[in-house]
Amino acid sequence: MRATSPLRRGLLALAALAIGCCATGVQAQAGYPQKPVKLVVPFAAGGTTSILARLLAERLGQGLGQPFVVDNRPGAGGNVGMDAVAKAEPDGYTLLMGPIGLAINPALYPKMAFDPQRDFAPIGLYAGVPNLLVVHPSVPANSVAELIAHARANPGKLAYASNGNGTSSHLAAEMLKAAAGLYILHIPYRGGAPAMQDLLAGQVHMLFDQMPAVLPQVQGGRVRALGVSSMKRSAAAPEVPAIAESLKGFDMTVWFGILAPKGTPAPIVTRLNAEMLKVLNDPAFQAQLAKMGVTPMPSSPEEFSRYITTETTRWARVVKDSGARID
Repeated sequence: MRATSPLRRGLLALAALAIGCCATGVQAQAGYPQKPVKLVVPFAAGGTTSILARLLAERLGQGLGQPFVVDNRPGAGGNVGMDAVAKAEPDGYTLLMGPIGLAINPALYPKMAFDPQRDFAPIGLYAGVPNLLVVHPSVPANSVAELIAHARANPGKLAYASNGNGTSSHLAAEMLKAAAGLYILHIPYRGGAPAMQDLLAGQVHMLFDQMPAVLPQVQGGRVRALGVSSMKRSAAAPEVPAIAESLKGFDMTVWFGILAPKGTPAPIVTRLNAEMLKVLNDPAFQAQLAKMGVTPMPSSPEEFSRYITTETTRWARVVKDSGARID
């Protein structure tokens, strides 16, 4: 029998190594996850994004057998955390709790270090939730109409807090200012929790924030709710009018979804989406969300991708019409 040449032996060894690596990669994907998964929240702890992320992380961890650890990385209207995930290893172990800022920020920031539509692998939509407009008890207004009248009579004397430049909290207030022709100062914070803290202390007068974070403060009598930002009233607080009842067409419904870095293997995306659908279609989880005014939005990865594209076009128009800008 003819001896195998050194070159042939080398080629055979490389082929065997390649086959072994591929087999190992496929096996790792099939057994995913094999270690804790990091879920990056691009805002400070204590806000709605964090609250909802922790609820989902707990259920995903239970279903997939590994902890899903929430990692708060606030800054630049969510851009800091989103950029960190966009540049992470696409192995399924770093995920993003993606906010509506994925669609809003391209219209607000002239330069971004990542492309929300190109640099992520969408896994699925998670939930939708309206903002609640709340004021400090010292503000002499019990309705949106009374707040508008008070602001018009005192131009530049009111200040609103936001969860940060470019957030839905910021944009909702700018939409209100534009629709009613108001002059109200903007004080941006690094998340909903510090913004609420200063509102409770009376350092600012008003705030738009998502219902899960702000509703307990309303129920405790520490702030006063004037309006909900969705077109219709929320079942979680049916006594609070929709802002659209005073300002026709006003609509700001916030959404969240889960994304991975672009290049994440399709089997991992599929597995995560399947587990998300299982959680979001669970009646007990749906009831838990409903108490906070949150609506589940189960979707496929493809549906989420198309949704981001549609929302990006929509919010580009809204930003332009509102005159919102980065302060």
